[in-house]
Amino acid sequence: MPSINLNKLKSFSACGLFFSAASCLAAPQADDPLQALVNASVTPVMQQENIAGLAVAVTVGGKAHYFNYGVADKKTGQPVSENTLFEIGSVSKTFTATLAAYAQANGKLAFSDKASQHWPALKGSAFDTISLLQLGTYSAGGLPLQFPAAADASDKMLGYYRQWKPTYPAGSHRLYSNPSIGLFGYLAAKSLGQPFDRVMTDTLLPKLGLKHTFLSVPASEQKLYAQGYDKNDQPVRVTPGALDAEAYGVKTSAADLLQYVEANLDTARLETPLQKAIALTHAGYYTVGDMTQGLGWERYAYPISLDRLLAGNSTPMAMEAHKVNWLNPPQPEPANVLLNKTGSTGGYGAYVAFVPSKKVGIVILANRNYPIPERVKMAHKILGALTE
Repeated sequence: MPSINLNKLKSFSACGLFFSAASCLAAPQADDPLQALVNASVTPVMQQENIAGLAVAVTVGGKAHYFNYGVADKKTGQPVSENTLFEIGSVSKTFTATLAAYAQANGKLAFSDKASQHWPALKGSAFDTISLLQLGTYSAGGLPLQFPAAADASDKMLGYYRQWKPTYPAGSHRLYSNPSIGLFGYLAAKSLGQPFDRVMTDTLLPKLGLKHTFLSVPASEQKLYAQGYDKNDQPVRVTPGALDAEAYGVKTSAADLLQYVEANLDTARLETPLQKAIALTHAGYYTVGDMTQGLGWERYAYPISLDRLLAGNSTPMAMEAHKVNWLNPPQPEPANVLLNKTGSTGGYGAYVAFVPSKKVGIVILANRNYPIPERVKMAHKILGALTE
């Protein structure tokens, strides 16, 4: 079992070395080196980006550590805790991918299946030749980042898909896309014989042991639902859209999301089909630069420099098409890798990263959509101190 690198962390043992007295009062007391490291990484970003509340959860060798900052709601002053619910945006895609991989592990679909095999209404469209794997890896041929406004509703998406024409040959380019992985999840749920929200809520989340992770936050949990704030500091929460649950709809806590990370780090306690499913999400399907595309997760050789990790999570990577180099057959998870995923909605920002070989991982959740590079820098600094 790995241990925290105490020699490296000792340099962070006094909050006063880094911040003014006022800054230290805003952060939990640094009574141990890991706490001090997280304080040093988080506090200046919260001030710089005007973040009301932020939760960090770290797992080291199976032991969870929680660090909570600020308030979940500025109106009520309710403090953030590890049980506060945040919108996690596109980190939801890793859950969607796990569900689809679970369907394959149970023989309900094959990633090589064409999309229209699982939704006959798509027959006669481009989806007769686009595979489920291409949908799950954003390589269907140029599906856009978002649905066009006129098609962004559950009763209009079929018409959009039926008339959509690829820009690139299927499998040739990566273009990050909610309609792509959203359809992947929608068809996976069809193969399992239930609507996506039901099979996720009644099957996958319980099998992962997650009790405070939701697609729709129930009334009994609303008091834990953090209020998000937009760039103008106005209250905002995610609004419904086509395939929103599949692409960006999960709400969860730092504690539950860390438990999900721990399930990805050590699958032994899970049933065999779910173990196989998680292995499929960690596999490498193609490369773009330093990034190897998994299902939901994005993978890098570890250790990785900050510059390279920032490049993999950059705006061009999310907004532009990139030629891909397929790995045939898919590459199982190597010995030393980092897997990560960012997520954002209008008023929330999330980042998850973990290093299986070191048994360490981190979750960062905030009730503001602040710049992704700041999230990556925090995580890289903390994970680096724990693994070097």
